Amino acid sequence: MAKPVKYIFVVGGVLSGVGKGITAASIGNILKARGLKVNIQKCDPYLNVDAGTLNPGEHGECFVTVDGAETDLDLGHYERFMDIELKRSSAVISGSVMSEVIADERAGKYLGKTVQIIPHVTNVIIDRITKAAEGFDVHIVEIGGTVGDYEGLAFIEAIRELSVQVGRENAAFVHVVYLPYLGASKELKSKPAQNAVKDLRGLGIVPDVLVARSEEDADEDIISKLSLFAGVPEQAIISLPNASSIYEVPLTLQKRGIGQVLADRLNLETPKANLSEWQTMVEHATDQSKPVVHVGVVAKYLNNEDTYMSVFEALNAAGWDQGVQVDLEWVDAEEITKENVESVLDKTDGIVVPGGFGERGVEGMVIAADYALKQKKPYLGICLGLQVAVIAAARAAGLTDANSTEIDSKTASPVISTMEDQKGKEATGGTMRLGNYEAIIQKGTTAADVYKASSVQERHRHRYECNNDFRDSYEDWGIRVAGLSPDGSLVEMIDAIDHPFFLCSQAHPEFNSRPNRPWPFFKGFIEAAKK
Repeated sequence: MAKPVKYIFVVGGVLSGVGKGITAASIGNILKARGLKVNIQKCDPYLNVDAGTLNPGEHGECFVTVDGAETDLDLGHYERFMDIELKRSSAVISGSVMSEVIADERAGKYLGKTVQIIPHVTNVIIDRITKAAEGFDVHIVEIGGTVGDYEGLAFIEAIRELSVQVGRENAAFVHVVYLPYLGASKELKSKPAQNAVKDLRGLGIVPDVLVARSEEDADEDIISKLSLFAGVPEQAIISLPNASSIYEVPLTLQKRGIGQVLADRLNLETPKANLSEWQTMVEHATDQSKPVVHVGVVAKYLNNEDTYMSVFEALNAAGWDQGVQVDLEWVDAEEITKENVESVLDKTDGIVVPGGFGERGVEGMVIAADYALKQKKPYLGICLGLQVAVIAAARAAGLTDANSTEIDSKTASPVISTMEDQKGKEATGGTMRLGNYEAIIQKGTTAADVYKASSVQERHRHRYECNNDFRDSYEDWGIRVAGLSPDGSLVEMIDAIDHPFFLCSQAHPEFNSRPNRPWPFFKGFIEAAKK
């Protein structure tokens, strides 16, 4: 008889952004290091059907899975901390759940019953959780938002029901709470955390583990007080103060015994986690004595550091591998002009132009790419960063009206245009090229130098492509095709001729990078910038 799946549900209280995602990812890291087969899933309360249309300035980056799901950025944390590739089933969002329920109602599947949140919506949530858990020893489920939010109640009820169905010996609840610091009295206050536990208990869930987030480490008095009023044993209350690097969190949680607490709670007989390799990586990540490489990130979404989370993490990981600190300087693409580009970018050791949508800031990105081409400055172009590089090269070679049809639908020289099978659908959602696609790497190119392989799988999220009508002109423009789709119909990568390092990908290679296994695309760039 197969062993039952063990479920760990991670919820949060007091406020949003308390660190549930990092906590869930860290628990996965620890349990995986104990030899268990672990999967992880995010349940989001938003009524969007997926995360593709969420404003990156508010919600951070849209992370793309190998099978093309547009998801919350927490899935990026999961993949990086656990070194796994997640699928569409790891992202559950209210809009998708509601759409399924309504479609089933319209199809008559409920046989005339009154359709309600309980049991119909909660049953769909439970079904998606249990299907994602199949074949794993442990399945971790993070519930987005804060306990008590109206939009999250169906998810809380669903995991309560599921814990009853599978038996309490197969389900554990981890509640991440916040301990605010009161400057006037110079003390951490536990009352908001106590209230957050009370809110959770009021919904029928008793937490097994409390992770107490705070600016400073919580002392024994605070832990004892929380234990008394929350009804959680002291050894199951884990103090988690701010860390200099998010990658320290698994080490802190492991040191404070969360792995053993959960193993005991769920009757998991495993050896202790061996995090020695992770420890070495963290030492590299937190070493401030290394030389600094200055990277200018020419971007348009500047009001939220999470917007380019995976790009920044990939660049940092490459820096740790290359023995340098990467100093990331945000450069507002809208502020770059031909007159000031040199003064803005001259002191950088390399330039990165990441992805984005819409015309805002694109001219500044084109100018930055042109500057990198002419000044032989290391350049890394990601998605839109490739497209502006092609535009820059074409304009520098005399095709002064070169543009993308996304920016100017009537341009006479559309060097970037919509994919043929997408024409007429430009305004609709869900029509992009999404998920893993293979690129055949061309011999003798920068891509061949860095990947050291004949092909690579990279994740995509875009609609516009290099226009094949102009491909024969690339070498005259000083660039060349460095990667092609297997059928040769789509340009996947370009590089520059006679340039120390100028590499662009139509895909998003940042999604494949890991903190202890940097992706070649970024490793090659940092190596060039270091010089």
